[in-house]
Amino acid sequence: MTESTRADAASITFLEQTLWQKFRSAESPESFVRQWLALLCHYIEGTRAGVVVLGEPEMGPFAPVASWPDENNPPRELTVIEKCLREKRPVVIEGANRQLALPIEIDGAVYGAVALGVDPGEGDSRSLLWQLRWGSAWMEALLRRQQGEDDARQKERTVLAFDLIGLVLEQASFDGSCHALVSELAFRMGCDPVALGFIEKGHVKLKALSHSAQFGERMSFVRQIESAMDEAVDQDVVILSPLPGDWEYRVTRAHEELLEDHRVGTALTLPLQAGGETIGAVSLQRAYGETFSKDEVELLDSAVSVLGPMLEMQRREDFSIWRKIREASWVQAVRLFGPHYPGRKLATASLLLLILLFSFVTGEYRVTSPAVVEGLVQRTIVAPFDGYIEDQYARAGEVVEEGELIATLDDQDLALERIRWSTKSRQSMAEYDQALAQQKRASANIIRAELEQAEAQVQLLDQQLARTRIRAPFTGVLVEGDLSQKVGAAVRRGEELFRIAPLKEHRVILKVDEGDVMDMRVGQTGSLRLSALPDRVFAYEVTLITSIAEQEEGKNFFRVEALLHDEIADLRPGMEGIAKTRVGDRLVIRIWSEQLVDWLRMFLWTWWP
Repeated sequence: MTESTRADAASITFLEQTLWQKFRSAESPESFVRQWLALLCHYIEGTRAGVVVLGEPEMGPFAPVASWPDENNPPRELTVIEKCLREKRPVVIEGANRQLALPIEIDGAVYGAVALGVDPGEGDSRSLLWQLRWGSAWMEALLRRQQGEDDARQKERTVLAFDLIGLVLEQASFDGSCHALVSELAFRMGCDPVALGFIEKGHVKLKALSHSAQFGERMSFVRQIESAMDEAVDQDVVILSPLPGDWEYRVTRAHEELLEDHRVGTALTLPLQAGGETIGAVSLQRAYGETFSKDEVELLDSAVSVLGPMLEMQRREDFSIWRKIREASWVQAVRLFGPHYPGRKLATASLLLLILLFSFVTGEYRVTSPAVVEGLVQRTIVAPFDGYIEDQYARAGEVVEEGELIATLDDQDLALERIRWSTKSRQSMAEYDQALAQQKRASANIIRAELEQAEAQVQLLDQQLARTRIRAPFTGVLVEGDLSQKVGAAVRRGEELFRIAPLKEHRVILKVDEGDVMDMRVGQTGSLRLSALPDRVFAYEVTLITSIAEQEEGKNFFRVEALLHDEIADLRPGMEGIAKTRVGDRLVIRIWSEQLVDWLRMFLWTWWP
């Protein structure tokens, strides 16, 4: 081996050691990728240029992370990488400008790609791809390590969020939740103090301060904390003071004054949000020499974003009923008169226009009430004497003709009684004749009286026997009466057996609510629609308004009688329906609101002192 060869080998060995040393001491993922690409291009002979692009798995966008030989200028000639990402497979372009590209995949998801430009004479493309595949294992290890770190951070955030949620839910009141939350955050994050405030009347007002049940004596400190919270809420950003160099610019004047006046080392303020709106802020402070890391800021930000809606819900639950009404009214007013919500504004304008229109337009006011049809004349058929029912020939609901037999009573006892009195009458006649023949005038007068008594009893029994056959007094319908289950049963004199009503003469009984009876007058007309005849409308006229209220189904109503103008054959007593009695013309707005106004008057009268 010549001295020049030994020098080249020594230089290569020194270069490898340098590259590996930088690769092992890489402090950030970006540095790791750059050193890995440099090693890869060193080991694959003939490599002219290389580039690594990474991005969100499957979605992108993908951007260059490392390039070789110039770290700041990715080689533009490596166009093969776009095709590799699009097709998600290794791609080789042969020719004078040979290019190779390999997707970086983990569990089937493409995280990026690596592309190399290799001289045409250096090996075959297949072996180069295998070298590239072997080398990409370092990238997979890096990405899996980052994924594990992300999962660990996400787990830490989730655990903290659930612990704080459980802590808040355990408290019985909103004040208890706020004090427990700031105390727990102070313990968990090593902060003193931790403050929690909510927006009231446009500014943040301090609600809870860790390690301090009452903070009225520290008004200067409280005002500066509230100013720092207002600063974060106004900008709607997380503020860390002193501001790290890699953060975007934001106003931190109130935070700087807080640090300077109260000798605080670091202050972190996070806006508290619920329903897309900022409702308050959380402020954490640490002593000199301590600061908040990026992971701690992200951890607190994720926990606070979960707690915002829960705290807002508890805060609203603790409001008095009047404050809830006031705030709800204010929200609706802002939505009605502020920007957005065009549908609400259109609906409100339409409603106001209708109310204005109906305040001048009149309509026919009608009293609606349940109604039932009754016969104009109803005849009650009662038992003529004490006896027993022998048979029935008609029942309720059937139409009977005048003189038609509808029931009979047992006449056996009456017939025997008639025979007895008939026999006594004949016997008295014979004795009377004998007394006249013997010229016994006193005895004849006594016997004559007995004869007249017997004849009267016979006539009475004849009438009672005739009444055992109960007939319809006129043509009509039996409204009540069903003796089919009482054949052989005893009845008392005057006991109701049937009720009959004529077929063509009816009246309507309106059950008018007590709140509407004052609008009813004799002579008013109306319309009736029956459930049994829904296709017909019957006109009627009010004839009588009773002054005694009746009760039915927990409501008081007055009985109002009316006569139908038209009669039809299908009309039957007992049919029910709805009647609408015309009262007169009134404003439409009064027709619709009168019942509500009357109810409000009674309600206020009941409860107003």
